[in-house]
Amino acid sequence: MTAELTRPARPAPASTGLEDALRARVTGEVAFDDYSRHLFSRDASMYSIMPLGVVFPRTHDDVAAAVRIAGEFGVPVVPRGAGTSLAGQTVGPGLVLDMSRHLNRIVEIDPEARTAVVEVGVVQDQLNARAAEHGLMFGPDTSTSNRATIGGMLGNNSAGSGSLTFGMTIDHIRALDVVLSDGSTARLEPVDEAERLRRAAADTLEGRIYRELPELVTAHEKAIAEGMPLFWRRACGYRLDRLAGYGEANPFDLAKFVVGAEGTLVLATRAVVDLVPKPKRTVYAVGHFDTTHGAISATLDALSCAPHQVEMMDKTILDLSRKKIEYADLGNHLVGDPAALLFVSFSGDEIDELSAKVDAVAALWAEHGHGYHTLKLVTPAEQAALLKVRKSSLGLLMAAGEGTKRPLAFIEDTAVAPEHLAEYTERFAAILDAHGLEAGFYGHCSVGCLHIRPFVDLTDPEQVETMRVVAEKVKDLVAEYGGVNSSEHGDGLARSEFNREIFGDELYEAMQRVKRIFDPAGVMNPGKIVDAPPMTDNLRDRDALPPAPPLTTALSFEVIGGPGAGMRDVADRCMNIGLCRKTTAGVMCPSYQVTLQEEHSTRGRANALVKALSEPDPAAALGDERLHEILDLCLGCKACKSECPMSVDMASLKSEALHHHHHEQHGTPLRSRIFGGIRALNRLGSATAPLSNLPDRVRPLRALMERTVGITAARPMPRFVRDNLVRWNRRRDRPAPGSAGTVNWLADSFTTYTEPHIGRAAIELLERAGWTVELAGGGCCGRSSLSKGMLDDARRKASGLVTSLARDTAPGSPIVGCEPSCVFTLRDETLSLLGNTPDAEQVAGRVQQVEELLVAAIDDGRLVLPERSGLSGRRVVFHGHCHQKAEVGTAATLALLRRIPGLEVSEIDSGCCGMAGSFGFEAEHYETSMAVGRDRLFPAIEAEPADTLVAATGVSCRQQIFHGVGRTAWHPLELVRTALEG
Repeated sequence: MTAELTRPARPAPASTGLEDALRARVTGEVAFDDYSRHLFSRDASMYSIMPLGVVFPRTHDDVAAAVRIAGEFGVPVVPRGAGTSLAGQTVGPGLVLDMSRHLNRIVEIDPEARTAVVEVGVVQDQLNARAAEHGLMFGPDTSTSNRATIGGMLGNNSAGSGSLTFGMTIDHIRALDVVLSDGSTARLEPVDEAERLRRAAADTLEGRIYRELPELVTAHEKAIAEGMPLFWRRACGYRLDRLAGYGEANPFDLAKFVVGAEGTLVLATRAVVDLVPKPKRTVYAVGHFDTTHGAISATLDALSCAPHQVEMMDKTILDLSRKKIEYADLGNHLVGDPAALLFVSFSGDEIDELSAKVDAVAALWAEHGHGYHTLKLVTPAEQAALLKVRKSSLGLLMAAGEGTKRPLAFIEDTAVAPEHLAEYTERFAAILDAHGLEAGFYGHCSVGCLHIRPFVDLTDPEQVETMRVVAEKVKDLVAEYGGVNSSEHGDGLARSEFNREIFGDELYEAMQRVKRIFDPAGVMNPGKIVDAPPMTDNLRDRDALPPAPPLTTALSFEVIGGPGAGMRDVADRCMNIGLCRKTTAGVMCPSYQVTLQEEHSTRGRANALVKALSEPDPAAALGDERLHEILDLCLGCKACKSECPMSVDMASLKSEALHHHHHEQHGTPLRSRIFGGIRALNRLGSATAPLSNLPDRVRPLRALMERTVGITAARPMPRFVRDNLVRWNRRRDRPAPGSAGTVNWLADSFTTYTEPHIGRAAIELLERAGWTVELAGGGCCGRSSLSKGMLDDARRKASGLVTSLARDTAPGSPIVGCEPSCVFTLRDETLSLLGNTPDAEQVAGRVQQVEELLVAAIDDGRLVLPERSGLSGRRVVFHGHCHQKAEVGTAATLALLRRIPGLEVSEIDSGCCGMAGSFGFEAEHYETSMAVGRDRLFPAIEAEPADTLVAATGVSCRQQIFHGVGRTAWHPLELVRTALEG
């Protein structure tokens, strides 16, 4: 596989001809470069196969053209949505078609008919948001609903937690517009016998399908009746059972038949789907259990109360959630330390009726001795923490992997009837124990499906063999209980190998014949469902990457990734589950949210870095221009550090890559030097103000700056203030030493020289709260140099500041500030720059948020805010800084704002503002910066009445808000200072 990583920039002549033909006949983008191919060689499975190229179709006709051209060149086609398949369905040789970038329109919603017409790249949550306007939703509810595409759900026959009520995707498909394997197109829908015969008369591939498929179904009627697994929730094989018994009474429905076919028969481009009424209310009973077996054993009692769903999470998931800021809130609601939770939901319109059902479950469990506590969650606010962790269970479990020992999806999708689940799971666990494998347990007890992912190191040949042995034993165990080997995640490369044994020779050979009828040339995603390679072929960790060559880095990645971790280890933590492709909530990943390009997601960038860092000379590969094109739109928001369950810290990875690219190979650009030296620039600007502010008003000068340095003329520059924070502090009359002790104020480059009024407000509040405030010397934290990859300069600055804080301030005294990016650099990147030195560690341990000190002072009466002030009766919406959200969350800031009497406080889920320090000032990034702001932040603020206050902790955020919507954003400390004055 090393040859794949080091092949020349231009593809071989055959693929060059394919590329040229595609560019001539397809309107969407075509990518055959090595980086794009590598990005699409992986999905969320344990597999990796390098494709020849990638096409991003814009239209139905593009898909048809791509399939025709692939057929002309004898190249397979692999359809792909979000690329989150767990069994390897969306990796393969040949041509990948990314259906998500452009084919993502909701064409129509018909509330009366309860249907929607959607292109296959539409994300489930986007469809549900539109359908909710009419009180409707798409029934299948996957945990990946914020990035799963409808096309991917069609390919897998996805189900989710609500399948007990709503069934599977196959149950909600009315019609499909598809491209057949010869590039022709068809509408698949239920047809009566007369219409089937009419279509069968055509001398086309579609006609052949309508002729030969019914004959096959009739010929194998007995095998279909006896060979198909009896359990209803299945996502394996071809659904010949859905065609059995067709005739005058039952229409011939190819639309449903191809659901779950994993793109091996047709490529869908548009779907007509059924919608279901969206329940007005949902309540939860959350049972706490001392053992996983105890939780599973309580399932039947729960099912007897007619629930909407019954879900389980074991202690592995719960403990992992407690370790991450993004998910830790769940632990605050639990009672004791449960080994497992079983949560049962009831949905409907009447809250009293639903609450009574929760009480009934709790009573049954108590009567039968199941569990030790039942928590009742009625409101969405009460349920939020639980649901957030449940939807992220896969990612949290993946985060528990160490190096190449990862929790793998090869036996995680089995299902048996719920009445057998407890006994089945005990025997399943015994198989794992007998082979020395550990695993986490979670999933859908209501339908007998638990996702069990053993930790396996695929670089160890013995563990690969163990994986196969365990897969075979589990397959046999499933058959013994009349269950299914795959109940929602499909066959793919992980399970297709076993289909002959599962279905029997006659039925399997009938499925092979189905494949030949639809796809005579074997173009459509070959090697899935039938005629598959062994499950141990094409393993990502064993086959797709050579050992990581040595690389000297400026940052210590052991601090980020653990003992022994290098840069590639940190990048390769990404397991491609695609949470960074979400677009409607959270911060990660702001550039992806506006471009919808895989390479602009955290996953895309991490995989690109893995490729570069696997080259024979990784230091040279980090200077590759295509790599830096992929990294360029990373805003350094650090949301991936907290929102990505794997904590892939792309901001740090980008800084290291820039260090090698600019400063070791190509030289540091002038603009990077300017922004990296922002403290010296701001200090000079303050010293020469107001003259230093004149260039911002002279348009020719701004135009010259844009042409020569690349600083956009479209955005106002910060205003330098001559009476800066240092000058103010020197001349003022300082109060007597406070009773609370000494606190060290981190005088950052912005609230010192461009917004000193904020620093003054903070210092005055601290002093009123009894603190003695000392302005910390030592200079810049190095944050601005870090963002530009100037890591040697950043280390010098960080070392100077850390040394000053460690040796010139009172031991143990808090270090606080009001610019989150600077404050939290001391707790994060400084350790990576300097290593875990005693000085760096003790300084990091003393860093606090100023809000924490002020909340404590208000609560213990040292700082008293009047009951009435100019803020009483007002409303404020708060936008948190990205680094604050990533490092500690916004709870302390919100708590401080809520201490202001009479002030209504609301945090907006506004993502990233798009400014990202210098990013928004850079000419080539200005439009992207504004697009990020327009995505959610600007509309959220514009929706507020004119008298609503806006608060933001970041200087860049406040600049962006004013520039984008013309509203002044206040630092929360300014509002508290205003309230203090009454």
